[in-house]
Amino acid sequence: MNKAVQASAHGVVISCRVVPSASRSEIAGMAEDAVRIRIAAPPVDGKANGELVRFLAKFFRVPKSGIEILKGETGKLKRVLVSGIGPEEAFKKLDGEK
Repeated sequence: MNKAVQASAHGVVISCRVVPSASRSEIAGMAEDAVRIRIAAPPVDGKANGELVRFLAKFFRVPKSGIEILKGETGKLKRVLVSGIGPEEAFKKLDGEK
């Protein structure tokens, strides 16, 4: 399994490379060390982070409270906890979005 998706006690931790101000929010691909995610919100006043949480909650079908940005609040590289799913499920879903 690649380093972008790691098991956690509460779910999975996903390393993300976020591209803000995209035309739409989507998974843009997977690298060995991070999942590339385009976000349809500007990187101002936490709008991109809010859209990232909303998008990932919808993508993984978990409540918004199940998504937590652990590291990288102000940067493009983020580590995000997705609660309630396993690494195999997350990887399969992310890999299917290529």
